Amino acid sequence: MSKLPYAEIAATVPAGWVLLYDRLVTRIPTTTYAAGLALVERIGAAAEKADHHPDLVLRYASVEVQLTSHDTGGVTGRDVAMARTVSDLAADAGLTPTADGLAHLELGLDTLDAAVIAPFWAVVHGHTDRGDEVVDESGRLPTIWFQRSGHDEPRQRWHHDLWVDPSEVQARIDAAVAAGGRLVSDAEAPRFWVLADPEDNMICLCTWQERRP
Repeated sequence: MSKLPYAEIAATVPAGWVLLYDRLVTRIPTTTYAAGLALVERIGAAAEKADHHPDLVLRYASVEVQLTSHDTGGVTGRDVAMARTVSDLAADAGLTPTADGLAHLELGLDTLDAAVIAPFWAVVHGHTDRGDEVVDESGRLPTIWFQRSGHDEPRQRWHHDLWVDPSEVQARIDAAVAAGGRLVSDAEAPRFWVLADPEDNMICLCTWQERRP
């Protein structure tokens, strides 16, 4: 099964889900830990039946669900179908999925030669070195990817790539500016916006818009 176009995913995914980079994500608030555990068990049973298994994070007052097709490296029809199943199970339990505030973080590092520095960052984090990025296979720590830079100083070394839902971008920009930051560039919007703090440390707010899977 092939990856779906991002616009098609966004148009067909159930309410309360958000497309962040290569995955569908939702958070389902629960009234008690026991309610969350019961929902996890139902999702697990449905996943076994479908032979398509989401990543689940059970917390005291919520269950977070992430869906991606690892064999394709992105979101497929299987993930959209499983998202609908999870939403139905939540509704049956009187619970409502929400995408409010959900985000996916990656770290970008400018370098003259990724091959020289990638092994260091892989071993020090316990990540897998994939050449142009180092990845935590467990999904607990952010992926670090490498961006080729020039020799001229000063160079931006590190920056955050924060993937958010398009509906949240403007509010985050407004809040960042109010907190003393500035909008550096919107030239690549709506793919991403570049912001900087008062000391010019940068972050990109990224969305799925105008991208290919």
